[in-house]
Amino acid sequence: MDTLVTVPNYPKEDTKLRALSSKAAGGGPTATGLVAAQKLGEQTAYIGVLSDDNGGTFLKKDFEKYGVDTSFIETKSGYRSFTSVIWLAKDTATRTCVFDKGDLPALVLGGLQKQAIADSEILMVDGNEMDAAEAACMVAKENGTKVLYDCGGLYEGVERLLKLTDVMIPSEEFSLGHTGCDNVSDAAVKLYELYHPEVVVITCGKEGGIIFDGNEIKEYPAFLVDAVDTNGSGDVFHGAFAAAMVKGYSYMDCCLFASATSAIKCTGVGARESVPDEKTVYHFLESRGIKL
Repeated sequence: MDTLVTVPNYPKEDTKLRALSSKAAGGGPTATGLVAAQKLGEQTAYIGVLSDDNGGTFLKKDFEKYGVDTSFIETKSGYRSFTSVIWLAKDTATRTCVFDKGDLPALVLGGLQKQAIADSEILMVDGNEMDAAEAACMVAKENGTKVLYDCGGLYEGVERLLKLTDVMIPSEEFSLGHTGCDNVSDAAVKLYELYHPEVVVITCGKEGGIIFDGNEIKEYPAFLVDAVDTNGSGDVFHGAFAAAMVKGYSYMDCCLFASATSAIKCTGVGARESVPDEKTVYHFLESRGIKL
């Protein structure tokens, strides 16, 4: 659970600053990505462990508010939820996050959860539940379910997921840090050669990004907007990319669809509530001369 605090500017250490606003919102890479995909017209479900404390109760209700299936969530009593406090600086449109991962026990997949993965078109993972994510990827591989990995954090053991990934979408920071390359083009090629996914898509924030399918490197654009909240924009990109895959788009068109969705999201406060619907994304793209 994120507490979003909008401030006029980033505060100096050991001072007081009056916030412009404060609100609670659901967060997390895969979780927010699923909400984005749901709002874009696809059917989604979340697999995970939540506490029954205020944070966990809020998160489950937030999924339900957006239509994400919560029947595969395991709820446990007496634990502390994963929470974060995020400062949104109005003058620079940047965000600073301090998080507490809580103390919930690790997720262990059950039979119904494994079947849900087998029955799905896409499994999204982000590395926060490494053992369960690896097990889920194995189930996906055995049943023809595509694995989309949101490579945001350089967690220990990420190679376990990278080698099971079909659609690899790392941030620029991750791709350079993991490969040791000094540019994203070389990093994309190296990631492809090391792990053999179907495609590598590197996100470079307001610079757009690149896509590599083993044949050629192509660039995709970012769309300039008046941003008020960039928090969660990468998570939304991943969810929108997955939604576009289900709609049958090429990987390049998935990049365009996801980039547009992420840009629109940044014009409102809240990673989830600011995700547009499918019609809004198409109108946004068409107004820029792009028709999918």
